Amino acid sequence: MFQLKNRARYSSLGVGAARLLSSGPAVNPVVFLDVEADGEPLGRIVIELNADVVPKTAANFRALCTGEHGFGFKGSVFHRIIPEFMCQGGDFTKHNGTGGKSIYGKTFRDENFKLKHTGPGTLSMANSGPNTNGSQFFICTAKTEWLDGKHVVFGQVKDGMDVVTQMESFGLHDGGVIKKIVITDCGEIK
Repeated sequence: MFQLKNRARYSSLGVGAARLLSSGPAVNPVVFLDVEADGEPLGRIVIELNADVVPKTAANFRALCTGEHGFGFKGSVFHRIIPEFMCQGGDFTKHNGTGGKSIYGKTFRDENFKLKHTGPGTLSMANSGPNTNGSQFFICTAKTEWLDGKHVVFGQVKDGMDVVTQMESFGLHDGGVIKKIVITDCGEIK
């Protein structure tokens, strides 16, 4: 009886693995952020996450977009915007750049630095030094190659760069913002 149960278990695992392998390459997840400035809708930012290169980092961001762990980006702000550089958000605990957390705990290690900060629309993890990734992220509005090897790139804006450009116009060179930029909704596009 014991051998029969184990044989059935292993054969069902084999079928599942065969299905997974035959389904072809995994598709990178696509997520969205709906953004407003001082209560006025700016639009939607659509981002493809590079799960094929940085699966753990992409999974963290995707889950924070969906809120499936009971916390995430919905209702949080872009607290730091520097024109001709980047728009930073993701601090959903303190809303000022000192908070946030990952789905793995407070922080997690840098996954790799294979992807580069090649230009506007690059999505990268904000951190306070090596291996301190949490929930904070930034969207580049320029090429920022000096960040390569220091911040993990994990996605690219596919639609809505006009929204990012509008957000950028509300930033100051010291990182301050002149309007409250809020993520009113977010999730995964399937």
